[in-house]
Amino acid sequence: MHSDKLNTLEKRTAVSLASVFAIRMLGLFMLMPIMAIYGQSLEGVSPLWIGLAIGAYGLTQAAFQIPMGWLSDKYGRRRIIVLGLVIFAIGSVIAGLAEDIVTVTIGRAIQGMGAIASAVLALAADVTREEQRPKVMAVIGMCIGLSFSVALVLGPMVAESFGLSGVFYLTAVLAIVGIVVVLTLVPNSVTKAKSGEITASSSQLFTMMCNRQLLRLDFGVLVLHLMMTSMFIAIPVLFSNSGFLVSDHWVAYLPILLLSFVFMVPMLIIAAKKGQEKQFFLVAIVMLIMASVGLAIQTDFTTIIAMLFVFFIGFNFLEASLPAHVSRISPAGQKGTAMGVYSSSQFLGAFFGGITGGYVAETFGFSYLFASNAALALLWFVFASGMVLPISSKRVSIPFEFSNTANAERLIEQICQCAGVVEATLVEDENRIYLKVDKQSYDQVSVDQLVTNFN
Repeated sequence: MHSDKLNTLEKRTAVSLASVFAIRMLGLFMLMPIMAIYGQSLEGVSPLWIGLAIGAYGLTQAAFQIPMGWLSDKYGRRRIIVLGLVIFAIGSVIAGLAEDIVTVTIGRAIQGMGAIASAVLALAADVTREEQRPKVMAVIGMCIGLSFSVALVLGPMVAESFGLSGVFYLTAVLAIVGIVVVLTLVPNSVTKAKSGEITASSSQLFTMMCNRQLLRLDFGVLVLHLMMTSMFIAIPVLFSNSGFLVSDHWVAYLPILLLSFVFMVPMLIIAAKKGQEKQFFLVAIVMLIMASVGLAIQTDFTTIIAMLFVFFIGFNFLEASLPAHVSRISPAGQKGTAMGVYSSSQFLGAFFGGITGGYVAETFGFSYLFASNAALALLWFVFASGMVLPISSKRVSIPFEFSNTANAERLIEQICQCAGVVEATLVEDENRIYLKVDKQSYDQVSVDQLVTNFN
C-alpha cells in the first residue's frame, strides 16, 4: 500500500501520541517561567536549590529514558507509557504538597523518572510507514512547540490564581488525562524482529551508543536543546529591558512559533520528495548559527524578534527530523533502546543548557552566551556533515484477522524469518500487519503462504 498521504492509522497515531507528549511536556515548561518567583515562599529556598528543582526533572528524565525504552521493547509500548504517566502524576502530587524546596526537588526528580519519550517515539515509528514517518514526527514536534507556547501563558496564570502547588496539581490532572488518551486512542501493536534483536542487551546498547551515525544524532539533539534552554535564560530579560511587560511576552512568542511551523512544514515536504534530507538538515543548523550570531551582535527588540523567528524555523525542522532519522538508522526491534539514548541526550541538553547558560550569562553576559551557542552549533554542523542516511526500505501492508495475541506473536516471529523481512508489526486495532522489507531480497511468496496457512 503506497500513498503520499497519512492513512487513518497514521493520523490517529500522530494526533494521540502528540497529545500525550504535549501533555507530558507541559509539566516541564509551565514551571520554567514561574519557579524563580513563586518558589521564594518555600522553606530553605536559595538560588542553588531553585536551579536544582528545575534541573532535577531533566536529569532524571535523561537517566531513565534508556531503561524505559528498554522495557518498552520487552513489555510493550503502551504499558510503559501508562506506567510513566502514573509515576509522573505521583511526583506532581508530592511536589504540590511540599512546603519546602527539598521536597519540591524530590517531587520533580520523581516526575522525571516517568520517562516516556523513547516509548512514545518508538511506538510512532512502529505503526507508521517509513515514507510518512517524518510527517508524524513533525506533528509530535509541533505539538511540543505548541505546548511550550501554551505553558508560557498557562503557567503564570495558574500560579497567580492557585500558587506554585496549583501548577503541580494541574500537572497531575493532565497526567491522568494522558493515561485516558493512551488507553482509548493510542493504537496497540505487537512488534517482533529477528532473533537477538528484540531484547535490549547491554552489548547491543553499547553498540548503539558507539554507532557513529546515531552518535551524530544524539549529539545533535543535545546541542539543540542546550541552545533552546540557555537562550530562554536571556530572552525574557532582554524583552523586559526593551520595555516589554513580562505578562505580555507570550504575545511575541506565540506568533513566532506558529509562523515558524508554517515555514518549517514545506521544508520537510520538499526535503522528503527531493531526497535532500541531509542538505535541509544542514541548512537548519546554519539557521541556528545565524540566529545566535545575530543575537550576540545586537539585542534590540526588532533583532530579537527576527532572530527568534529564524531560530525556531531551524529548531522545529530539526526537532521533527532528528527522531525520524534515529528510527531509520536504529537496528530493527531496538528502536525503543535507540530512542532511549536519543531522549536521554535531549534532556541532558536541557539540563546542561540551564546550568551552563546561567553560568555564562552571569559571568560574561548575554552576548557571550549567544556567541558560545553559535560556536557549539558550528561544531554540530561539522559533525553532522558526515551523516549518512540509509536507503529507504519498502513498507508492505497485509490485512489480517486474528483470534488471540499469543498466536499472532508466533506468526510475526515466523514472518521475521523470511528472506528480506527487516521488521514486522501487527496493529491489532487495524487487523493489519505492516512489514519493513528489503526491496531486493523480499520473499513475498513465503510471507503470503505463512499468512494463508495461519488463517
